[in-house]
Amino acid sequence: MAWIILVIAGLFEVVWASAMKQSHGFSRLWPSVVTLGGMIISFGLLSWSMRSLPLGTAYMVWTGIGAVGAFLVGVAVLHEPVTAARVIAALLIVAGLILMKVSS
Repeated sequence: MAWIILVIAGLFEVVWASAMKQSHGFSRLWPSVVTLGGMIISFGLLSWSMRSLPLGTAYMVWTGIGAVGAFLVGVAVLHEPVTAARVIAALLIVAGLILMKVSS
C-alpha cells in the first residue's frame, strides 16, 4: 500500500509543478491554488508512505516521478524541446527508480 501512496504522491508532485509553471510566479490565482493544494497533498502522501518505506527510497522515487512526469508534461503540453540529452537523462532517472525499487 505504501508504494501505491508513494506513486500517487509523485503524480501530485507533477500536478503542483505544472500548476506552478502556469501560475507565472504566483501571479495567477487558480494555478497558484492548485499549486499549493497539490503540494499539501503530495507532501502528505509522501509522509504517509515513509511510515513503512525507507527515507532514501521514498524520497528518490517521489522526486523521480516528479522529475520525469514534469519532463513529460513539459514536452507534451508546453511543447518544450525534446533533445537526445534530455531523453537520456529522463531514461537514466527511470533506470534509477527501477533499481531502487528492486533493491528495496
